[in-house]
Amino acid sequence: RAPLSLVYACCLASTIMRFSSFYSDILLVLVIANLSRSSQSFSFSSSHSTRSIPDSSFNRQHNQRLVLYSDLSPSDVSDDDGDSVAAAEEDTSSTSSVASETTEDLSKAQRESLKQDLLQLCASYDRGYGASPSARRQVDDLVSQLKSLNPTPENAAQGIDGGSSSMEDVPLTGIWRMVWTTALDVLNLGANPVAAPGAIYQKIDPPLAINIIDFIPRIQTLLPSNILPSSLLRAEVQTRTSSRSQSSNRVGLVFESVKLEPVEVLGFAKPDFLPPLSVQFPQLNLSELNLPGVDPENSPGYFDVVYLDEKMLIIQQNEPGGYFVSVKVPNCDP
Repeated sequence: RAPLSLVYACCLASTIMRFSSFYSDILLVLVIANLSRSSQSFSFSSSHSTRSIPDSSFNRQHNQRLVLYSDLSPSDVSDDDGDSVAAAEEDTSSTSSVASETTEDLSKAQRESLKQDLLQLCASYDRGYGASPSARRQVDDLVSQLKSLNPTPENAAQGIDGGSSSMEDVPLTGIWRMVWTTALDVLNLGANPVAAPGAIYQKIDPPLAINIIDFIPRIQTLLPSNILPSSLLRAEVQTRTSSRSQSSNRVGLVFESVKLEPVEVLGFAKPDFLPPLSVQFPQLNLSELNLPGVDPENSPGYFDVVYLDEKMLIIQQNEPGGYFVSVKVPNCDP
């Protein structure tokens, strides 16, 4: 019995070993198959990654070329690259031009809005003669803003000495009608009990500038026109203009004459028996006289152009001070 049991035990052990070997073979096959699929997936991924490398490398090279353009001289750049750089520069120039035009349009719109507000105040307060302190402050503020937006910051006095062949060469040429002033010598005219100031002009035709002031009887401003016929007296102050070296926007003035002439008397045109009254001033060359304490560049008078465009002029006079706001008009007919 002992040997038989031994035989059975050996057979059982052999059978178990065979089954174990079978299952081991199956497990090995499964592992090999799994490894094969993983290898194929890895190969597929690697192939895709390998294909994307040239694109990434190209992008890096292209970016490096763009960065290095700034270090290349024109001769180092190829024709294609030069065309690309030229196109980029043209786009930049075009963008800058559009931005500049937009800024100019905004500045122009802002100027027009300020001018509209200024003209409304000028009309409401009789050119400054009837202005309240509050109105004067509002006008001062508007004038200050217009000064900062002056489209003619220099060379406003160009051609003021005369001799220019074209009016375009002299920005100040024209007839300007005063709509506001802070100059006391002009505001004091409104206190005259006999005559009231009417229209005030400055006619600039280099090398001459003529200040024109129309006076009407004070009583005429108080009565209807059908009761008292109109009368008008015109005063003209002629000055000779010149440029000044301190500023391209400064205009020197030398007074030459004053003329008083009646334009209308009690509804009738000027009668011939009333000739104009004229006074000529002596002309002195201050630069040759060398008077002590007298600066020929600042004497006897001048004004600075602080704002000038096609329709409006603002000037600051030296003595007795104050500024004038004027608008351009086609004529100075009474």
